[in-house]
Parts: sequence; C-alpha cells; structure tokens
Amino acid sequence: MKDRVIKPATNLRGEIKLPGDKSISHRALILSSIADGDCRITGLSNAEDVKNTKKCLQALGVSITKEKKSIVVHGRGMDSMKESGKILDAGNSGTTLRLLSGILAAQNFTTTITGDESLQKRPMRRIIEPLELMGAQIESQAFKAPLKIRGNLLKAIDYASPVASAQVKSCILLAGLYAKGITRITEPSESRNHTELMLKEFQASIQFSAGMAGIKGPFQLKATDIDVPGDISAAAFFLVAGCLLKDSEIIMPNVGVNPTRTGILDALVSMNAPIQKSEYIVLNNEPREKLVTRSGILMPTHLSGSIIPRIIDEIPILAIAATQANGSTTIKDAGELRVKESDRITTVVENLKKMKANIREIKDGMIIDGPTPLKGAEIDSYGDHRIAMAFSIAGLLAEGETLVKNTDCVETSFPGFYDILESLRHD
Repeated sequence: MKDRVIKPATNLRGEIKLPGDKSISHRALILSSIADGDCRITGLSNAEDVKNTKKCLQALGVSITKEKKSIVVHGRGMDSMKESGKILDAGNSGTTLRLLSGILAAQNFTTTITGDESLQKRPMRRIIEPLELMGAQIESQAFKAPLKIRGNLLKAIDYASPVASAQVKSCILLAGLYAKGITRITEPSESRNHTELMLKEFQASIQFSAGMAGIKGPFQLKATDIDVPGDISAAAFFLVAGCLLKDSEIIMPNVGVNPTRTGILDALVSMNAPIQKSEYIVLNNEPREKLVTRSGILMPTHLSGSIIPRIIDEIPILAIAATQANGSTTIKDAGELRVKESDRITTVVENLKKMKANIREIKDGMIIDGPTPLKGAEIDSYGDHRIAMAFSIAGLLAEGETLVKNTDCVETSFPGFYDILESLRHD
C-alpha cells in the first residue's frame, strides 16, 4: 500500500485532460457486448473499475480488441454470452456487479459474481429483490456478494425503488431488455441517466423522465460507436482546488455535463465559485463542455433533497471546499454515503477533524463551519479512492505536510491523478 506526502501548494495553473467518464465507460462496454455488431469506443476510462467490467465480459465470452485510438467490442447479440468457468470478480466496482447482474439474470446458465472485501459489504438486496420478482433465482448470504445468479426467462415488472440509485435502475432496465412487455422503475428522486441515454443511442424502445424509466422488451440492441467524455467526478477535485488556491486557473476541455451529474457545478456556483463554461456540444446524447475554474472567495451553502443523488460522489471534496467558505455549510439527506466504499460521512468527518476543521457529524450528513485554516495531518483513506483524492486536495491547502495513507485505491477510478496534480503545480 502506497502512502503519499502532500506538500502545500502556492497555486495550480494549466490545462489538463481528464480520464473518460467512468460511469459511461462501464455502460459502453456492457451495452456493446450484447449489441448486434462491432462497437468502437473512444475515450474509454482506464480505471481499475472499468478494467474489471472488461475482464468480466471477456470471461463471459465477449470479444474485445484494441485499435490505435479506440477499443472494439465485437457484439454478437443478446444471447451470445457463454457460461464462465470461473467466478466473476468485479473488484471494487459496484457498477460492474450490479449492472452485470441484470444481464446475467436473463442468461440460460448460472453465474457467481463477487468483488473485493469492500464490495462484499455493500447492500445488494436493492437489486436481488427486483430481479427475483422478474424471475431470476439468486443465492447470497445476508443479501451481500457473492451472488449466485441462475438465469431464467424474465417477466416485465413495475418497480418502485426505495432508493434513488442509477445502479439499481440500470440493473432493472438491462434485465428489462430480455423481459416480454414494458418494465418500469420509479425512484424517490432523479439519479444519473447515462444508461437511459445510451440505450436510446443503441435504439432500444425506452422512455424516461425525472424519477421514471420504462423499457420494452425483448429487444435486440443495434451496434453504434461511442465517444466517452471526460469524467466530471474527476473534474470535481480540480474544480475545488482551483477555487481554493490563490492565483490559480485550471482549464478542463471536453468534460461531460449531463444534467444528472452537474450537481457539483450547481453546488459550487451556490458557493460563489467562479466557474466558466464554454464549447457546448452533444455526442451520443451526452453533452460536454470546457470548464475553467479560478480562485475565488466561497460562501456557505445548504445541500439536501433532490441535489444529493446528483452530488453523492462529490460530497467528500465539497466538504473540503466548505472548510474554506465564510460561514456554516450543511449537508443532509446523504445517508447513502454510509454504504459506499467506506462510510464516507464518518471518514470525512474524522479526517477533517484531524486537520483541525470545525465539523460535526449528523445522522445523514455533516455541518461544517468555515473558514478554518487546515493543518497537515496523517490521513487514513480507508481504501476509498474518493477519500484519498479529496484529502490530497486538502493537503494542498494545509499548513505543513499531509500524509495520505493507502493511495493505491485511487487507481480504482482515476489513474494518473497524482501526475496531473503535480503538472499543475508551479511552486
């Protein structure tokens, strides 16, 4: 496990190329694998999570080859997957496990899929129950991975999900591709809609709006090429860093700005962050823009309700921003953070207290009073990539050195994060 020493930075300046959006990359691989024909994917994320999706698909008989600037998924149709001779390993990727489960539920064979120690602690009842209602047979211990999935002929269902989760919604929609009739899912609030947009790109019969999606099956997807935009969840760390460090300017072209993902921009704008947007285009139904962040004086904000699913991955770095805002910031309705790679409410609060921030934990979030000068400290990432990256940014602001323990986990979502960070420093 690699530890990193983060030294304070004077400023950050430059233009950076972000990795491909992780969420879109997973979906591009999975939908291409059951399409009819070859699909070329450019801009695919090279994160470990996405590599695990690719490995699982290859273990199921999907042919994936590499070209100069793209990879080619040789889709051979909805029923082309073959039984794997081994247990599928999703690693740390909840997206891999949950989305693939939707497809495995419809296969004419049995598959066991699992993940690392962290993933085996995450809740799977949320996908097991709807898949069993559709006709799949799933064995598990206490509704946790590993899952043993016996595929079956599936039937369409109307399902009201108790949680707003793109992974749950996507799992059900992918299973719905194989079910006769219209499968509908409703959510308590809107979650990211990359799966719906990509299914539309693959010509599926799908309708969706905020909090609802329905798909008509069975349906054979048509092959299409996919261009993956830069990952806005990766951009979030640099958006905050550029705002907080004096005399900074960070330019990020081709960032995905899907409205279900731009909560980070809305949250930072509500904090008076000077973020500039330009060069808006749409490819494969996914909008993208150039983002420029500059130094600014942040104001406090209140984050709760419908924005939370749109910022759920960015709350750790928003908490860092809040420590420097002029007043009290409240984050509520974020209980889902407790079942991520770590309990991100507790890990953020504990680590920021080590850095002498004025923060307190509440049941479903945190309250942060600022501005508070941060002090260098020894930070435990708990093997959580977003905690490691958020506190690496915090270390740039702190007085003295900050030691972030176990930063290998950053490879899960953002290989090259520390190289990009170093390229922006001009101390």
